[in-house]
Amino acid sequence: MSRKALIDPVAFLQIHFSRLFMERHGMSPAEFLALDAEKDIIGFLRLCYEPFHLTGDEGVLEELDLYVYNNLS
Repeated sequence: MSRKALIDPVAFLQIHFSRLFMERHGMSPAEFLALDAEKDIIGFLRLCYEPFHLTGDEGVLEELDLYVYNNLS
């Protein structure tokens, strides 16, 4: 079994976009975790896995910005 096969695709998407979101907004991991505790960003990424795994990085980041900063929960 390859190493790639061991990675859960939803977890990979959550990690990938969490990192990109932190970079985009100049956040530390601690700041991101505090925001996640308030907005459940990780849960949002899990819930939206199906459309997000077919969308480009910029599109997903725009959706995250709308969700987090415009309170579209």
